[in-house]
Amino acid sequence: MTSILSIQDVSRRCGLSEPTLRYYEEVGLIGPVEREGRSGHRRYHEQDVETLQMLACLRAMGVGIEDMRTYQANRARGHASAGEQRDLLLRHAQRIKAEIVTLGIHMDYLQQKAALWDARERGDDAAEARVQAHIHDLLPRLAPVAR
Repeated sequence: MTSILSIQDVSRRCGLSEPTLRYYEEVGLIGPVEREGRSGHRRYHEQDVETLQMLACLRAMGVGIEDMRTYQANRARGHASAGEQRDLLLRHAQRIKAEIVTLGIHMDYLQQKAALWDARERGDDAAEARVQAHIHDLLPRLAPVAR
């Protein structure tokens, strides 16, 4: 017997809000979702939940709607789209790798600023000067994380 789930149940299981679930149906990432006769309430099947969980993972990794749409179309095409699917995922992996590098620089900056204030608190002028030099070297490398 196949379990039928409400939008509330699916939202809890997938971690996507109800408006997001409706939007994903509207833009064709899922569905069309079956509706209950009289009330018109959405009724999801396990296969819908599996697809939505996969979409939630892609969303959490910063994959946009158009790439999700491409990913879904490639899944439907199967092995014929393997290369395109690989390239799409590797492109996002490269983006995340660049974000990690940038976040590492941000982390270094914050730690150095904390060390600066630590040196000031201790009255250690030599340590403060070393930290100031390190911060000065970091400044050109600071950049916002691109999304």
